[in-house]
Amino acid sequence: MRVLQINSVCGVGSTGRIATDIHQLLIEQGHESYIAYGRGDAINCDQAIRIGSNLDVYYHVMKTRLFDKHGFGSSRASKAFVHKIMSINPDIIHLHNIHGYYINIEVLFDYLKEANKPVIWTLHDCWAFTGHCSHFDFVRCMKWKQGCESCPQIRAYPSSYVKDNSKSNYISKKRIFSGLSDLTIVTPSNWLANLVKESYLNEYPVKVINNGVDLNVFRPTENQFRLKYHLQDKFVILGVANNWGERKGYNSFIELSKMLSDQEVIVMVGLTEDKSNKLPKNIIGITKTNNIHELADIYSSADVFANLTFEDNFPTTNIEALACGTPVLTFQTGGSVESVDTQCGYIVEKGNVEQALSAIIEIKNRGKSSYTNSCIERAHRLYSKKDRFMEYIQLYKTRTKTSLKGTY
Repeated sequence: MRVLQINSVCGVGSTGRIATDIHQLLIEQGHESYIAYGRGDAINCDQAIRIGSNLDVYYHVMKTRLFDKHGFGSSRASKAFVHKIMSINPDIIHLHNIHGYYINIEVLFDYLKEANKPVIWTLHDCWAFTGHCSHFDFVRCMKWKQGCESCPQIRAYPSSYVKDNSKSNYISKKRIFSGLSDLTIVTPSNWLANLVKESYLNEYPVKVINNGVDLNVFRPTENQFRLKYHLQDKFVILGVANNWGERKGYNSFIELSKMLSDQEVIVMVGLTEDKSNKLPKNIIGITKTNNIHELADIYSSADVFANLTFEDNFPTTNIEALACGTPVLTFQTGGSVESVDTQCGYIVEKGNVEQALSAIIEIKNRGKSSYTNSCIERAHRLYSKKDRFMEYIQLYKTRTKTSLKGTY
């Protein structure tokens, strides 16, 4: 079986690592595997294909910033990439994030419709069925159900500073993404699956495959993190994000910091140096790291992982924390709640920092050790990356067999 995956990045970030993890499983089983990507360097893939160049990305960014035409740039690079797909002749094509300033969706989907190959499309956010944004929970916008216009998040990713083209984008994306004869949509959460069923993508079957993590890496570790940051006698509240902002709970952590005692401290991972330098004294800021072993040490050192996000699909950070034996506290947000049960954490009202503090105090009073075994058991039972990503390979086999029979 010859598989081609397409994603904005390769081997970095949550979606990039999912693609390379699937790639490694395919290679181990004797299949032929390729990953096409749009930006940065390819990591952990010896069959990586760069789509376009940095210059193509810059032009796509400019087209987005000025005209709100995200997904409609990179035409030349996408046509060249289609020729590469034809030379590879994959048995199945697996799309991940096709936004990210690197591919022209019309060129890509024109090819997919003509090639008539089975396609799997994993949605890691909501961009596929809106006229602009990748998430809409924070602003509680439901325009995507009928037709986007006058976008309230026009300056949110993928930002446009001049024109609001959301109405036209919505109409174009609905036309472009409709009508594939063999497309299966995969979502990491039931929450996102239910949204897809309410969108113009509801003509396609939807399957839920949770994200998974490497349980050989994400496990309780003995390390020097607490010693390094002088936290030996502190109760450590951890937050981890790739892009800290109001949506990811940055302001909530600042508010929480004002309520803590001298024995409690917050550690936030993934901050820019600028934000790190502006933190209150009881918050330790750590810049972004792609070193998963370092992340496992930090998760293991924390007493509680707090995910104070206001919009999320199925955050991998939650299950990384569980696998390291650390209980999870999350706002009632999207698919974030699906990885937490009463034995391994708490779910509190979105935005309610006082409720979050109460849950933190409960964990502190009971002790982290009261939750650790349940956290690890849940991670091993539900979120092993090998088990979860084997579901993709089984789906590939099912779809390719069905395609060969000429049925759907």
